[in-house]
Amino acid sequence: MSLSRCLTGLRTKQICTVLGSQWGDEGKGKLVDVLAKDYDIISRFNGGANAGHTLKVGNMKFAFHLLPCGMLYDDKLSVLGNGVVLALPQLFSEIADVEKYNITWKNKLVISSRAHLTFRNQLLLDGFSEKKKFLGTTQKGIGPCYGAKVTRFGLRVGDLLNWESFVDKYNNYMDLHDSVYPELQVDRKDELNELKPLRDTLVEAGIIQDTISLINESLQQGKRILAEGANALMLDVDYGTYPYVTSSSTSAGGICTGMGVSPNKIETVVGVVKAYTTRVGEGPFPSLIPGDLELQLRTIGGEFGATTGRPRKCGWLDLQLLKYGHWLNNYSSWNLTKLDCLSNLGDLQVVVGYELDGKRVSGMPSQIDEMF
Repeated sequence: MSLSRCLTGLRTKQICTVLGSQWGDEGKGKLVDVLAKDYDIISRFNGGANAGHTLKVGNMKFAFHLLPCGMLYDDKLSVLGNGVVLALPQLFSEIADVEKYNITWKNKLVISSRAHLTFRNQLLLDGFSEKKKFLGTTQKGIGPCYGAKVTRFGLRVGDLLNWESFVDKYNNYMDLHDSVYPELQVDRKDELNELKPLRDTLVEAGIIQDTISLINESLQQGKRILAEGANALMLDVDYGTYPYVTSSSTSAGGICTGMGVSPNKIETVVGVVKAYTTRVGEGPFPSLIPGDLELQLRTIGGEFGATTGRPRKCGWLDLQLLKYGHWLNNYSSWNLTKLDCLSNLGDLQVVVGYELDGKRVSGMPSQIDEMF
């Protein structure tokens, strides 16, 4: 199928989602940017500042870690769903970059009142945990924030609507944290002083909303939604190469829980596939290319992390991994990226299965640690 025919098919669907089908960095942002002009709402449903993609529009260049790419369109609404974890200073840093080019944002951004907030202590806890068990995280406080969420001690964006109540909840949470990790205390007054004006801006602009109602009422009105996934399937907390994963649901199921729509409303799922495989951080990686060829491919492909700048491990295309992803996400179509990077590399290989001690083993990528 030609690209034009494929895009025409996508543009007839009311909800379309773009998901990473490997370990991330497949080029999801580029496809989302191409499709965004045909949708009314662009929504993030998972992850936080641990994700990232770069968008270039003319002479303008933006590095978004939290903001959906719909921010660059005057007639689009960008939504940060309830499954997102939000660092307000990072958010406003990205907003400042947008403002440099005189791009308005207050009438184009909505944040779910159910999204959770990340704090300085969670960044410290992330770094502390890495020293105990090296997982290769971005140390953006993502895991500790989701941990606070599921243990019901977290603070949500909606808590910001009442500042006095928010401060009480913040101090109660910090009291608990300090009692467990006395060596990881933060300056509470300084953090609250940083958060207050950011909170005031969001509240005064009416940006904090019930996005569940917003999304579903928009669908009833015939509006079209593009769901933008962060990270990728093999980093899913349930289906990825655990424990070397992120802390959110990065699969198609995460759209339902992180954006507030029923499964039967998700009409199109696009899996973005890099023509080879990469991963940043720690964890098993069976398709790793040995020797200088990996370095050559990393250089050609510019394979360095968008969030941390870390070099990515490079491997051959893993078809077993894609089969596994199709089971879970039921991709409507694939978007193959960076095929040109494989030119002039000599004999190319693909992974069709795994062997252990010379014997073919059944099992999928999420079981790699158990198999080996």
